[in-house]
Amino acid sequence: MTSKGQFDAIVLGSGPGGEGAAMKLAKGGRNVVMIERHREVGGGCTHWGTIPSKALRHNVRRLMEYNSSALFREAGEPRHVSFPTLLDHANQVIGQQVSLRSRFYQRNEVPVLRGKARFTDAHTIELAQPDGKTRTLSADQFLIATGSRPYQPEDVDFTHPRICDSDQILNLSHTPRSIIIYGAGVIGSEYASIFRGLGVKVDLINTRDRMLAFLDDEISDALSYHLREHGVLIRHREEYERIEADDESVTLFLKSGKRIRGDLLLWANGRTGNTDGMGLEALDIPPNGRGQIEVNADFQTSQPHIYAVGDVIGYPSLASAAYDQGRFAATHMLEGDCDYRLAHDVPTGIYTIPEISSVGRTEQELTAAQVPYEVGHAFFKDLARAQISGQTVGMLKLLFHAETLELLGIHCFGDQAAEIVHIGQAIMAQPAPGNTLRYFMNTTFNYPTMAEGYRVAALNGYNRVS
Repeated sequence: MTSKGQFDAIVLGSGPGGEGAAMKLAKGGRNVVMIERHREVGGGCTHWGTIPSKALRHNVRRLMEYNSSALFREAGEPRHVSFPTLLDHANQVIGQQVSLRSRFYQRNEVPVLRGKARFTDAHTIELAQPDGKTRTLSADQFLIATGSRPYQPEDVDFTHPRICDSDQILNLSHTPRSIIIYGAGVIGSEYASIFRGLGVKVDLINTRDRMLAFLDDEISDALSYHLREHGVLIRHREEYERIEADDESVTLFLKSGKRIRGDLLLWANGRTGNTDGMGLEALDIPPNGRGQIEVNADFQTSQPHIYAVGDVIGYPSLASAAYDQGRFAATHMLEGDCDYRLAHDVPTGIYTIPEISSVGRTEQELTAAQVPYEVGHAFFKDLARAQISGQTVGMLKLLFHAETLELLGIHCFGDQAAEIVHIGQAIMAQPAPGNTLRYFMNTTFNYPTMAEGYRVAALNGYNRVS
């Protein structure tokens, strides 16, 4: 059975990018419909990525803080929490997020249709619904925000209960004694922190020379050091040859000849855009080998009326960036132009333990560009607020032009890093001369606060050039 519908715009995918676009289009007076292939709105960000992993990490960090506190040790014995218990709490947060996001669509009168969409021509999709029926929907414009999923190599058996990807691990019904994590990117590093915080033996396999090479070298080195301090065994420059699993364990065979055995293997090496089966090739919008779509500066594909945002277009693959991209693309869809450009410097938040966040350029980038820069540090161990909270691991690092004092990069490692970085981001985005180190030197900060670290780092850096 087939039914038809005509809309001004169709948005495919209800993650941050799709939601941002749909809300902007609806408020602009467009007749828009949201297509979501899963049972609830929110996309991978809400159900399998950002929200669950950060909820898990938050409670593990609180558990670690409790168990390492001398004060709390006087009150009782160390506490232990199972991975399924943490998942129960994460699912409560997911439920709250779904309820909130569902109300956005209701309030803005955007219908949400369930099913998998396939383009039949440049202005028409066929929607395969869960009940087996199909609908034909047409629109003047489309926005693809279908996200990504974990990459699964064909020679790895992801149906085996001892092998899982970063989506499947959210269905884990027990706490393993040991885990092998293949892939030391953002996802692998975050889960290494989570499981080690639960007391699980962790082997973290990195296929590259260093961890998270896009970070400033000093921050990357600090992460490696502190993961090892917590007991994570990191193996660099390794590649898998094969994986074997039975009822008792799983064994990772590396090309270097090593064999690593554990209770569970988490594959966290790469992601693939959700573009398969969408009929894009026939529209001259061929996804690349990772399932990603190429777009121009306005997020248009080779078909100007079809836009794409979020993970499905690749870098930076951040929920925050996807939402902004969706709103930008929707503005372009409404007006044919956009009177603003998205910020070039997008902050990165990595929720390891300790946390990492940065915005702007790294030392290695500035060195390669032959920019004369200097460095200002504030170490958390010297900040009164960090001493009070017991979170003394970490630092705030400011990179600035040695002559003009212009802020060039903000890098933070430690508790609340993803919150702290936004203070520097706001100042760095100001036009000259307001975007310099002097703002932090001449501003009064509450005491004691973590934000005070900006004053400490600014004075530290200024002393190097004065």
